[in-house]
Amino acid sequence: MTATPLPGATRPTSGSAIRSTARARAVRTYLRLELRRMLRDRRTLVFSLLVPPAVFLWVGASAEHQVTEIGPGTNLTASLLVSVALYGALLTATSGGAGVAVERAQGWTRQLRLTPLEPWTYVLVKVLASMAIGAASVLVTFAAGWFGGAQMPTSAWVLCPLIAWCGSLVFSAFGLLMGYVLPTESVLKYLNLILIGLSFAGGLFLPFSDGTPMATISQVMPTYGLAELARAPLGSGPVEIAAVVNVVAWAAIFLTGAAWRFRTDTARV
Repeated sequence: MTATPLPGATRPTSGSAIRSTARARAVRTYLRLELRRMLRDRRTLVFSLLVPPAVFLWVGASAEHQVTEIGPGTNLTASLLVSVALYGALLTATSGGAGVAVERAQGWTRQLRLTPLEPWTYVLVKVLASMAIGAASVLVTFAAGWFGGAQMPTSAWVLCPLIAWCGSLVFSAFGLLMGYVLPTESVLKYLNLILIGLSFAGGLFLPFSDGTPMATISQVMPTYGLAELARAPLGSGPVEIAAVVNVVAWAAIFLTGAAWRFRTDTARV
């Protein structure tokens, strides 16, 4: 005979349900703390919200660029705007992810092994927090472009910032990985130099002419695919499959590498 539960009685909660609830609560708490930490970092906020629009207004908003057309309803100022906004998003995402270097030095990542957080969850929280600040950077830069004379199709005003923001996912993971690899005391200095080099080599600021050696080399750089996808809504041409493959491949490499380094680092005694 099967016992019938009394009215109003609650069934005992399984161990897996308790663990899932604890894990979800830990993720929400850690994400809130990570966002609060990044908002208190004045250096990150300055480079994210002030430097990209300032660079655009200084370089891209000239009268010469405004009258130079690169396509129907699109001027050169718009292309420069997309490049600067994407670079700002990448810089923000990379710097946010690289904060793991400081946490390693303070022993914070080791303490996280005592919580319900898993390595992939830790990486995901870092990425989401970086992308939240990156979204603000992209919006502020495109607002500067609106007042700075950028001209592009209406659809591009929506798609370009959206692609630039989503593309920063790749470099959030990149910043995490470098935070485990580079020395703590100089991680941001090295990352800035590396990002500048990757941006130029990948044709983010100045696309290379087809058929040149640098054009071939640029296609394997992590910034190449993002630059091509972000500028595609401007009507410069169809999106090449090589750009999509580039983005997917580098995102998988950086995310896997960051999770692996986290697991290896925190497993040490």
